[in-house]
Amino acid sequence: LQEILQSSPSSLVLPAVDCEATKYLLSFLQESGDWKLTNVTNLNVSQLEMNASEGNLLVVQLQPLVSGLKEISTLEAIAENDKIIRKVTMDLQERGIHFSVIFTAARPSRISRRTNVVAELRRQLMATEEEDDLSYPPLNMTTGNYTCILFYASNFSLKANSSVFVDLTNATFVTQNVDISASECSDSNTTLSLKYTKPVNGISSLEIRFLMTNKFYEGSARQWSTLDSVEIIQDGEKFAKFNVSVISAPAEYSFHCQLVGTSNLYPARLVPANNEAKNWDVFISRLQIQGFNIENNQFSYASDCTGFFTPVIWMGLVTSVILLWILTYGIHMIMQLTTNSRFDDPKGPALSVPQAE
Repeated sequence: LQEILQSSPSSLVLPAVDCEATKYLLSFLQESGDWKLTNVTNLNVSQLEMNASEGNLLVVQLQPLVSGLKEISTLEAIAENDKIIRKVTMDLQERGIHFSVIFTAARPSRISRRTNVVAELRRQLMATEEEDDLSYPPLNMTTGNYTCILFYASNFSLKANSSVFVDLTNATFVTQNVDISASECSDSNTTLSLKYTKPVNGISSLEIRFLMTNKFYEGSARQWSTLDSVEIIQDGEKFAKFNVSVISAPAEYSFHCQLVGTSNLYPARLVPANNEAKNWDVFISRLQIQGFNIENNQFSYASDCTGFFTPVIWMGLVTSVILLWILTYGIHMIMQLTTNSRFDDPKGPALSVPQAE
């Protein structure tokens, strides 16, 4: 990318991304000129039919960077995206097509640490935000005028066989090019069904199901909603099932977690339940889901997957206990000290202390 910027006749670099501006970028470009809009999914531009004498607008979606993971994972993602950029530009140059490029994102990857945005750096949930800074609303499943399922994620992507990357974020939340008609709602069971048609080349259909239950637990004397499993059905034949851990909340609440997926690094994991599930990698960031007791078409108070006792808190508690034990032991030893009951008189005979004393 740096070589392309240096060799290009002109370039402009803007250090920030405006979510509202990027949301309308494609529609603005489409209206501003007679473009032929093409979504590039297989990254093989040489097979695309383009007329060099006319305007062509290519939209290439790169792999999103995952915040909160190891640095090596971020570097690998950047290197992979750089290879894609090089491949696309080289194909266009070999065909003798003159082109201009806009590299942008749907959301900023980092938040500026200015004093006037410090409040934005704290963890915020959709249920408590007064001003929603998201670029798209959550996906909702309605039955008549009643909303029974709400689902949101800032990044929703899959990887099949460690090679085919499928980004479903835009299709699910932005363009909503997803079929949710097979979803089911009841007081005890809820199923969110997301069906996609040709999400990427090589996959003709893809269905993802989120199965939730609402049960009464005597131990807590209240109803709890639990995401029991996630199922992936590819092309109507290949069935993958994942058991879910740590995704539960009181029935009146929604559930939120910063990272959900198949990696061991995530606080909420999807554990493969059959052999086909081992061929899939799932990544969901900023997941928030609610399948019961939805009021006013909005998420309820969110129960977060992060426990109250984090490793830092445990370290502080253990250190405090050790210091308290040392203090108690020191006070106990001081209390055992005694003073002499008799003293020598320099003018009298020497004090004789019997051996028994």
